[in-house]
Amino acid sequence: MATLEMAGKKLEVDEDGYLVNIDDWDKEVAEALAKTEAVEMTQSHWEVVNFLREYYNEYKIAPMIRILTKEIGKKLGKEKGNTKYLYELYPGGPAKQACKIAGLPKPTGCV
Repeated sequence: MATLEMAGKKLEVDEDGYLVNIDDWDKEVAEALAKTEAVEMTQSHWEVVNFLREYYNEYKIAPMIRILTKEIGKKLGKEKGNTKYLYELYPGGPAKQACKIAGLPKPTGCV
């Protein structure tokens, strides 16, 4: 496993750059991961990250994009629960990129 130094910590990551231990995650780590993904975190970005972490805590899995859009629509409103909105926030792939920033494992179905 590789390690990255970010937010003043040495963190173990997998071959795709996802945190190995989700307990290593905090807001500073998220900001550092966002920078590596060229994402400038806004309130809207944090809504998605926080949603993903809550979803993962409940289901122990990171959602695929189809489930992500559907569940965000239910929780945050129809205008936010669509792929166009989510791709504007996370152009590298809403499920894939947002999960990485949220410190979660790579969603199943992501290549």
